[in-house]
Amino acid sequence: MLKPFPQPYYITQPLLPDINKTSEMIKMIWESKQLSNNGDMVKQLESELSDFLQADFLSVFSNGTVALQLACRVLRLSGEVITTPFTFAATVHSLEWNNIRPVFCDIEEDTFNINPDLIESLITRHTTAIMPVHVFGNPCDVGRIQQIADRYGLRVLYDAAHAFGVKVRDQAIASFGDISMFSFHATKIFHTIEGGALTFKDKYYKERADSLRNFGIGDSDNVMEPGTNGKLNEVQAAVGILLLPEVENEIARRKAITGLYRQWLEDVPGIAASRDIDGVTHNYPYFVVRVDEKEYGSSRDELYERLKGFNIITRKYFYPLCSDFQCYKYLPSSSRQHLPAANRVADTVLALPLHGRMLDSDVEKICAIIKSLHGG
Repeated sequence: MLKPFPQPYYITQPLLPDINKTSEMIKMIWESKQLSNNGDMVKQLESELSDFLQADFLSVFSNGTVALQLACRVLRLSGEVITTPFTFAATVHSLEWNNIRPVFCDIEEDTFNINPDLIESLITRHTTAIMPVHVFGNPCDVGRIQQIADRYGLRVLYDAAHAFGVKVRDQAIASFGDISMFSFHATKIFHTIEGGALTFKDKYYKERADSLRNFGIGDSDNVMEPGTNGKLNEVQAAVGILLLPEVENEIARRKAITGLYRQWLEDVPGIAASRDIDGVTHNYPYFVVRVDEKEYGSSRDELYERLKGFNIITRKYFYPLCSDFQCYKYLPSSSRQHLPAANRVADTVLALPLHGRMLDSDVEKICAIIKSLHGG
């Protein structure tokens, strides 16, 4: 008889730096008397992240949402931007906060990413950009998207919140598009507790982003444009500096756990696990399955609730679609008929616990419980 976990087994657990090293870093910050405003820790983190992500230029921010909002300003986007409904709310909200109308494009069912075959049909004279999302770290079809953007004179702004460290044919994910945004929230593989970054190919974009995150101040006597307060502080930067050397080990451990999940769920009818993409260096931010109600004997929602009875906390990620939010349902591109693949995925997808501190035995138990629930 399989017993519940004694405590809630959450979908993730943050990677934490050594407490003694953290204390040493905080002591250095205290001695410097500078807690924010582009201090030494922020500058060091930006330099190290630029190297790690192989980015020409990089700026860090207080969070990924602010970073996306300011990226829209940096690129001077307006009118309409084509994006995906299968993403976190912040992606689409960043457009709305800039008075930009989101236009939802359906997704590919195998990658969960925006379907490049459908993008051109959505372009109008009001379209200024494409904002794809590398969902669950799976890179979009970057070549096709760039070809479309070049053909129509559009910007490409990537939401790479999940894609830290991902490569496509040994080319860093940050090298694609005009700007990419990375999230450093505590739930991510790499984090600064809260935080985010933008990567750029153009030095001018970085200079403008740095100004915008500091109220639009050019120098002490000049405010160049309406900005906001999007600065990362020194303590958060210190956490990032300490965690960056741990990222590769974290990814390796997540890859091993993903392999165990795939092995132990392979013969469970109605449970389809995500697979690696050829030519991609993955980072394994989530382990996602799709639940076929007819084959498994229970719906995704029923499995989600029954796993809670075993203290296994999963996530219907992403559900509901952004196109189903009350604030976006009115858009013509939000109709279910327009987004059949996205709706099928949103109704069947389930993210299982995954982080580098998991024990093999815990993964085995979770899989055994899912297998035992087969058939209803």
